[in-house]
Amino acid sequence: MAELHHVYLIPGLFGFAEIGGIRYFHHVRELLEEWFEAADAPVVIRDIPISPAASIRRRAARVFESIQSSVGDEGPIHLIGHSTGGLDARLFVTPNAALDVDPVELKALSSRVRTVVTVATPNYGAPIAAFFSSAMGAQLLKVIAVATIYTMEYGKLPLSAMVRIGRVVTRLDDLIGLRRSVLDQLYDKLLDEFDEDRQRKIQAYLQSVGDDNDALGQLTPGGIDLLNAATEDRPGVRYGSVVMRSRKPGWTTMRSIGLDPYRQASHLLYRFLYGLGGDKVSRYPTPSPEQASALVDAYGEVPMADQNDGIVPTRSQLWGELLYAAEGDHLDVCGHFYDPDRDPPHYDWLATGTGFDRPMFDSLWSSVTDFMLRPPD
Repeated sequence: MAELHHVYLIPGLFGFAEIGGIRYFHHVRELLEEWFEAADAPVVIRDIPISPAASIRRRAARVFESIQSSVGDEGPIHLIGHSTGGLDARLFVTPNAALDVDPVELKALSSRVRTVVTVATPNYGAPIAAFFSSAMGAQLLKVIAVATIYTMEYGKLPLSAMVRIGRVVTRLDDLIGLRRSVLDQLYDKLLDEFDEDRQRKIQAYLQSVGDDNDALGQLTPGGIDLLNAATEDRPGVRYGSVVMRSRKPGWTTMRSIGLDPYRQASHLLYRFLYGLGGDKVSRYPTPSPEQASALVDAYGEVPMADQNDGIVPTRSQLWGELLYAAEGDHLDVCGHFYDPDRDPPHYDWLATGTGFDRPMFDSLWSSVTDFMLRPPD
């Protein structure tokens, strides 16, 4: 009988498994099940509910707890972490990691891990984390989080809300005295659009962020430099990465998204995030020949330090074997790209003009599945 594979999906910063029926990994589970079935490989796929902004160490401990309570005694384990979730996975499998859990059980579970796939993960840090660690950044991040949940559910924000967010990010220097009130008004407006049950769940989710948000300070390049010094790849585990790069915003991208006022306002937020997401200095290791070849195949070049997916520098996302690289934004890889005719429908996180589509989504997760099912070396 074929062995049963256990695949765990780990969300990123501000991520969640599900809020009132809204899923973080949109359609990913169904697609992976389809690919595993095509390969005649039995699989169980689970989302890990995780503290949205807790420290990487506490998030990795939660990965352990979730796996321990559900995996059973047999079968290989595969970890797929989006964004910060990839760091959680790497720390979880680090030999002798100190996670404040039973070390014997931790060793037993981590030794069963066959693959770790990091997806748009800041493996060398994300400069944008420094801004979101500030008082103003924390307020804006709260609005963006609710706006993202809203978009996942309804397809797009009310035009008035999107236009106001666009105005905020283009007038930050003028809002010193009004920052908190303007963003609070936006937050209240968006929250009012949900029914009472969803409002309670979203507020509880954001409260958990406020109570435990140590990850923001850890995700800076300096913080991840320290993490990398304290972690190591586990022998016998294969590591792979999915890398994304968005188009640099400018007149070309503005034209490509059309004249729709909503998409233009959304693009303003994307321009703001892209400007924060790049790195001013190249602090990344030289890609291996295999990585460099794959990057050139995908982009025609090895990306520069300032190129990113709207959140994480593209070069920061490399770790291990490069499984897939494409033009796309930070949440396209999780199924949040524009494909409204699909069942269930897919909606864009932001209007970026990258053109990520369903065939690319299928190809991405097919590559990840092939990597997980490859026989051990």
